[in-house]
Formats: sequence, C-alpha cells, structure tokens
Amino acid sequence: METQRLQHNATFPTHDGVDLFYRYWPAVDATADAPRKAIVLLHRGHEHSARMAHLVDELNLPDFAFFAWDARGHGHSPGERGDSPSFAASVRDVEDFVAFIQREHGIAVEDIAVVAQSVGAVLAATWAHDYAPRIRCMVLASPAFDINLYVPLARPGLTLLRKLKGNFFVKSYVRPGMLTHDKARAESYASDPLIAKAISVNQLLGLYEAADRVVADAEAIQVPTQLLISGADFVVKRKPQELFFQRLGTLQKERHLLPGFYHDTLGEADRHLAVGKARGFIELLFSQPPCRPELLTADRIGFTKAEAEGLATPLPPLSPAGLYWRATRASMGLGAKLSAGVKLGFDTGFDSGSTLDYVYRNTPTGTGSLGRLIDTNYLNSIGWRGIRQRKLHIEELLRATLQTLQAQGKPTRIVDIAAGHGRYVLEALQGLAERPDSILLRDYSDLNVSQGQALISEKGLGDVATFVKGNAFDPQSLASLDPKPTLAIVSGLYELFGDNDMVSASLGGLAQAVEPGGYLIYTGQPWHPQLQLIARALTSHRGGQAWVMRRRTQAEMDQLVEAAGFRKVTMRIDQWGIFSVSLAQRIEA
Repeated sequence: METQRLQHNATFPTHDGVDLFYRYWPAVDATADAPRKAIVLLHRGHEHSARMAHLVDELNLPDFAFFAWDARGHGHSPGERGDSPSFAASVRDVEDFVAFIQREHGIAVEDIAVVAQSVGAVLAATWAHDYAPRIRCMVLASPAFDINLYVPLARPGLTLLRKLKGNFFVKSYVRPGMLTHDKARAESYASDPLIAKAISVNQLLGLYEAADRVVADAEAIQVPTQLLISGADFVVKRKPQELFFQRLGTLQKERHLLPGFYHDTLGEADRHLAVGKARGFIELLFSQPPCRPELLTADRIGFTKAEAEGLATPLPPLSPAGLYWRATRASMGLGAKLSAGVKLGFDTGFDSGSTLDYVYRNTPTGTGSLGRLIDTNYLNSIGWRGIRQRKLHIEELLRATLQTLQAQGKPTRIVDIAAGHGRYVLEALQGLAERPDSILLRDYSDLNVSQGQALISEKGLGDVATFVKGNAFDPQSLASLDPKPTLAIVSGLYELFGDNDMVSASLGGLAQAVEPGGYLIYTGQPWHPQLQLIARALTSHRGGQAWVMRRRTQAEMDQLVEAAGFRKVTMRIDQWGIFSVSLAQRIEA
C-alpha cells in the first residue's frame, strides 16, 4: 500500500561525505504552538524506505512528521548493494540521520521516535546502546539479533572464508512467502528491482558481532522500548529477542508476541495488530514528559557496580576459572621476559601513561623474533586497537573544535588535565595551518611530565606548549587555571576510577575553568570484551593492584558531564563499541 500523505524525496550528508536518500512526510495535523514531533523509519535488510511507506498512513499519527531512509547500499542510496564500510558505519549513519533531522527540521531529539524492523532494529538498538540518544522511544520489530542460517557452523565458516578471500557476498535464501502472509506484499518483494538480495559478509558478521554485544549489555539501554516478536518467524531466532527484552535497562518497556506472524512483522496480512501496538506505545510515551533515569549514583547501585564487584572478588584458587587465570598470569609473566610492551605494563601498570604511549607508537619490540612476535600479538589485542582508534577520534575532534573556535574569532587555549605523555594532543596539531594560542598539559606522574616535556621539544612546540604536574581530581586547582581554557580534554582518566563523586568534582572544576561557549572533549568506555582478562591478569599503575574497572554506560557518562554544566554536541565510537570520544560545549551559567 502506498501512503496518501504528501511525500518529499531528498538526501542527507553522512560522516564520510556520502549523501543518503530519504523520504519525508510533513505532519498534517500539528498544533501551531506544540513541539514538532517525528518518527524515523528504519527498514529491514535487503529492502528500502518505500517498503516502510505504508506505515505513514497506517500508524495514523497525523501530528507527526515521518522520515524513512534508504540505508547505505540499499534502494536509491549509493554504495555496493548490500554493503557498507562496516556495520558501525551504518550505525553512525543513523546518528547522522537523526542529527540532520534535528538540525534541518528543528525537531528536538526528545520529540523523535524510531520504528525499526529486522536489521534496521539491530541498527537502532546498537545506536541506542553506543550513542545513548535521548529519543522519546523506539519500537523494534523482529530484530535480527541471530539469523537462522540453517547451515551447520555457518558463522565460523563465513569468518574463516573472509580471512582467506576477503569480503564477499552471501545471497539470501529467504523466499517472499517466508516473510509475510500478505500475497500482494510478497509479490511486490519478488518483483521490486531495488531489493538487494545479497549482503556482504562484512556486514553480516558485523551485524552478528553488534547483536551479541547489544543483547549481552542491553541493561545499558535506557530508551523506552517496545519489542514486537513474530511468533512464526523462519528468518531470525526468538531467544536473543527474549534475552534482550529481559535485560533492557529501561523500566518503560513492552513485549508483544504476535502468533502466526512471519518475519515481516510490520508488513504482515494482519499487521494492524502490530501497528496498533506500536501506535499505542508511541502515543503513551508522547502523552507524558520525557523520562530519563538518574544515573549519577550508578557507582553505588546499578549493574556495572555489581559487575565490578564480581570482577574484584577472588576466585577459588583450585576452581577451573582460578586455575585458568593463574596460568594466564604465568604465561604473561613469561611473555614479559621477551616482550617490551608486556614488561612495560608490569613495570608501570597496564593503565599507565607510559603503557598508553607505547600502544600509540605501535612498534613491536622485544628480544629476538619470538619477543617481537609476542609483542605484535600484545599490541594487536582488541583493547589496544580500540585505544589507537580512540586516539584518532580525539585528534579528529580536537582539530575540528580548534577550527570552530578560530572561525568564531575566539582564542584557542587548550588544557589536558591528565595527558600521560601528551602524544595524542601534540600529534593532532601537526600540519595545522594555524597553531593554538597555548597548550597546557598536566599529569600527576613525574615520569609522564618529564617524558611529555621531551615530546614537546621533539615536536617543536616549545613556544606554545607547557607540561606541568597537576592533580586532575583537585577542583580548586582546575578552577584556577589561568588563562581560562577554551578547549579542555580529559582522555582515559575517568574510566580508571569508578567513583562518580571524584569525576563530578573534576568536571565541576573544569566547568569553572572553561569559558562559556568553550568546549570539553571527554572519553568513555561503555563496553569492553576483555574485562575478565584485565581484572584477573593485568595490574594497575596504583601499586601493582589488580586492574578492576567499573564501566560507565554512555548515558551515565553523558549525565555526569551535563550535570557539571556542559551540553553534548557530538561523539565518536570505535567499531567494537569499546571507547567513545565525545564533544560537549560549556553552557551559559
């Protein structure tokens, strides 16, 4: 069924300069003095926005504007059919789309709802987890958290094949009649020339990896969510959907099982049942003020607090887990005799500024070829790859923010309150046409200060950069910074300390130091796949203690920054969802 509401076609820009196609239906019954509201539609895999257009009329929400995109590599959007640079790139496309709607159509993020199906629902759930958007709610129909591939060992087989031959495409086995009982819709699927019948193995495996993470860590998601499950779905498995719902962190959640429905939940013959549930949920959430749980005390009560306590609890020495981690520590001890990186970690702490600088340099070093091989494997661990991507994101946002300040005719005074050796700040400035007015690097460690001063000299920045010893958790010291910085950086610090009072004190001092209109770059670690390894086998810079971390969800970290007087502007996150880098602006007092 085609929508009867007036439709506009246009494109929006994404982070890498690619313009994606979208359809837009203005609201037809909006009250002049009421906030503008919008629903964003995300189609399932292989499809495109026209396949969601029927919902514009069927949802019967005339006071909402509707937006529906063609995902990258689908429909009228560019890119090889069924492919994207990565699944994470597609998630960031969602962030770009919603930011575009806010910017170009003047609709606040709190007045936006998302309705997504299948692969689109996994994109929406991953976006909600990683970016912590403050949208009003989302409706997820048959999210493709685990696709029924039917072939035994299909996933490891695809992983192995990709290693051997690189990216390739997998054709969908799904016949139109397996998607819906609506014969006209099934026929239109079969004859639609814009349907992409294949998906790249990069996208497919990226989908699986993101889904595993999001289902495991769904408690981090605070967006009010309705889950619609098709009862006779041949395409995706039901169990991960149930687990996702059970673990969802929001208290405002609904689950509806639709008996007999095939995978195309919102395109079924009896879809009025699903559409009615979605409409009722959206109307309920928009009938009341936006509700955000208060997370400033998540360090004292919450699931990441319990997680950290579990990691800090010693294991019975003769238990299988206890024996495994003893063996792991012993093997790393042996590795330290040959690998320079592992030895440095044990000597200074795997979370020290010296270790991070070594990881940034990424030059395997050790005794003989075996030592270099061990060091290569160490530096290629997923955590360190994420750290290096975090460095690139910090540099990107730092350069962009400096250009913004310069374009506004404002001074460019940088402070990094826990700089380690300061490499990411100093290397970000290389090649810039205009240097900042001043750079103040601070750190608590005498070793980091001396190494940082040497790096300043090496980079030829002694005329604008200074490195001094300072306590990043002393609010008075931060508040008295003179001259006042217009760009403050806190990287990799707050993740090491689970206490929110410490973080709030530090942010409060920065808020007094940074001029209104100035900026703050801050990092987070909302997820890490190696928490057990870190806690059970690695040591911290704090006296060789076990390195036990309490994760902060992105929503928690953002609330701490907001409470100090900053407004989040944008963010970046690596493809594994481990390290985030955000930019916030100091608001007027």
